[in-house]
Amino acid sequence: MSTTSVLQEWHVTEPYLHLHCALGEGPFYEAATNSLRFVDIKKKRVHWVKLDEGPASVTTVQLDTPVTVTSDIEGVDPQERILIGVKYGIAVLDRKTGKYEYVARFAEGDNERLRSNDGAADPHGRFWLGSMTDIGLDLQPEGHVFLFGGNPVAQSMRYPVTIPNAIGWSPDKKTMYFTHSTERTVFAWDYSAEDGALSNERVFYRHEGPGEPDGFRIDTDGNLWHAVYGESRVLRISPEGKLVGQINLPTHNITCTQFVGTELFITTAGMVEGEGSDEAVQLSGALFKVDVGARGLEPFTFKLYK
Repeated sequence: MSTTSVLQEWHVTEPYLHLHCALGEGPFYEAATNSLRFVDIKKKRVHWVKLDEGPASVTTVQLDTPVTVTSDIEGVDPQERILIGVKYGIAVLDRKTGKYEYVARFAEGDNERLRSNDGAADPHGRFWLGSMTDIGLDLQPEGHVFLFGGNPVAQSMRYPVTIPNAIGWSPDKKTMYFTHSTERTVFAWDYSAEDGALSNERVFYRHEGPGEPDGFRIDTDGNLWHAVYGESRVLRISPEGKLVGQINLPTHNITCTQFVGTELFITTAGMVEGEGSDEAVQLSGALFKVDVGARGLEPFTFKLYK
């Protein structure tokens, strides 16, 4: 009797919304307004779409800095202000005016070579955010994983890293996961409910394949739904670190995922002519969605320290 498990598969062919993002990233469900927010890092834009109204309801804010991720702020109406990851750290964005103000920075002096990448608020209301070589420069292992906990300068928790990516927590909040894309590895730590301290670092999942694992979200059963950049797919990874399913998409550069109910929204990055089939290039940078029958964990909110 064979013990080989069959991967559960989903196939997505049409985009939900196509804004031709250069580097679509950071999808976030804004429950207060039933909206999906996401960013375009290269084009320095924050987008949001009202899911009740559909793709025609997109609003875009153009910034003058790479914007990489967003988060709700505890006690603040997200229609007014949200937290954003920007070039030199974290900032609060005024949704009405499009103006932003830094809350905290990566270091005492700004490093022009670096920009933020992916991140998330943790169960303690702090914000974890990676930094990496900025676009257009030679990629080096010079980034950090930073922790913003109320001080004007962040604490470096891991160095050096090359492309630090998604961070998330298991349903019981006892495990923290972190993807280092260039190592094709998802790491796990024991996470302390008392003070948020990390211990017992280990490899949770190591990716075999030409692409690099990018962003993920975790469902209520503890599965990671992990985008793979360069492989036209999202992986479903079990709490034991086993590949148990995949979503196949019609473009190559899959960047991140976000649950809304049982639907998974998926951001992608742009391709240029010659990098793939005409269809793959044409659909690159689009936002996709697919009903996977699972529900995601609620994101934590950032505590804005005065």
